Amino acid sequence: MQQIENIELKYLKLEDYPEFKEAMIAAYPNMPGAYWREHQIEKLITDFPEGQVVIKVNDKIAGCALSIIVDYNQFDDHHTYKDITGNFTFSTHTNHGDVMYGIDVFIRPEYRGLRLGRRLYDYRKELCERLNLRGVAFGGRIPNYHKFSETLSPKEYIEKVKQKEIHDPVLNFQISNDFHPTRILRGYLEGDKSSQEYAVLLEWDNIYYEKPDRKAATVKKIVRLGLIQWQMRLYKNLDDLMQQAEFFVDAVSGYRSDFALFPEFFNAPLMADNNHLGEAAAIRELAKHTEEIVQRFSKLAISYNINIITGSMPEMVDDRLYNVGYLCRRDGSMERYEKLHVTPDEAKVWGMTGGSELKAYDTDCGKIGILICYDSEFPELSRLLADEGMDILFVPFLTDTQNGFSRVRHCAQARAIENECYVAIAGSVGNLPYVDNMDIQFAQSMVFTPCDFAFPSNGVKAEATQNTEMILIADVDLDLLRELNQFGSVRNLKDRRLDLFELRKK
Repeated sequence: MQQIENIELKYLKLEDYPEFKEAMIAAYPNMPGAYWREHQIEKLITDFPEGQVVIKVNDKIAGCALSIIVDYNQFDDHHTYKDITGNFTFSTHTNHGDVMYGIDVFIRPEYRGLRLGRRLYDYRKELCERLNLRGVAFGGRIPNYHKFSETLSPKEYIEKVKQKEIHDPVLNFQISNDFHPTRILRGYLEGDKSSQEYAVLLEWDNIYYEKPDRKAATVKKIVRLGLIQWQMRLYKNLDDLMQQAEFFVDAVSGYRSDFALFPEFFNAPLMADNNHLGEAAAIRELAKHTEEIVQRFSKLAISYNINIITGSMPEMVDDRLYNVGYLCRRDGSMERYEKLHVTPDEAKVWGMTGGSELKAYDTDCGKIGILICYDSEFPELSRLLADEGMDILFVPFLTDTQNGFSRVRHCAQARAIENECYVAIAGSVGNLPYVDNMDIQFAQSMVFTPCDFAFPSNGVKAEATQNTEMILIADVDLDLLRELNQFGSVRNLKDRRLDLFELRKK
């Protein structure tokens, strides 16, 4: 091979046709006459110029990729090459389709081994993302199958190729480029004797695809989190407490945060007036404020255009005491969440009962989960939320000692790694000398990420100063989670051995 001076990816032009034809004939020596005619190439270039590209080495065509856009729902699961191309007329192409379908990819024999095919596939993926299509699909030939057709079914053959027991140059290449086999296509390409006319339908999913929506609102991809590290101090009344809460909402909203996260039992100072009644009675008096606090938070969420996670508060339901919080969305809607695992202290001192509802919540910034303090130490809960599509896990917490904080902190970071999500934790600091069972607090609010190349190497996106009243602002990129799920160094969600175990709600 001559010395390579330059390699270029260019759109295929009609004036390239003579050289294109020569290259295609050279690429398919076992299929004489199997080349596209000039009128067919002209049709492709006219209808979808971006989909037809060539690789030029030293200004000579070394390879080519041809594709169309189709409405994938118009074709059944067992279509043929003739079906997908409209009997080779490409009448099936539509700019209103949802899938890019690969018509052809070839590399001249003398240029193989330079990974030029990978460049063509990467271009297709990038174009698919840019056009917001669901994915790329094509029927992949299995040219070595004729050697094994008497002893192996196509399904068995493909499985052995995947397990590296059999080498198939085409299928091995497709799988290495992140295409996954979805089904066998029988009678796909007429005259393809080496594949026994079988093909494998291969697909690549665009993880950035957004289904067209007529609504003006869109789900944000870069999400700004505002964590409030709340100082415990005595307040005269509920108005004073909510004035302080509004101050923090105003502060994080001023930085255009999408979420404000308050800690667990941030309203505990209001128990001081009833401290003489005893712990159990005092917290039940505190629960009488919950409804009004939630209504005020909802108004703040609307007026400051921010989603507020209210930390947690005591709430009485049918004479039972629960630890609950509310997601107050900026559109005025609300959701209630419960602490499922109450601590031994909560049960013993306050007579608190664990809740029973667990779910992920839709927001204008993706799906989120909320676990109150101790719940973050039970990995099953966050895994169930991950299975529902959670992107961000919020953990409002309250811990009195560094030991307790360390449990929450390290468990929360583990949740980020194992569930491929972001985790934000926020707690209270300071002392409450006039509230029994709430005397001291230890906290450091933090935002955790998975540990991979696109994230901080230690998995810590941001952290507040320990035991100091402050806010913590951090941006998280939801698209990085999609990339991690598909292409991460490790893929905790994909690699689960679901053949050995399962996790489900009762």
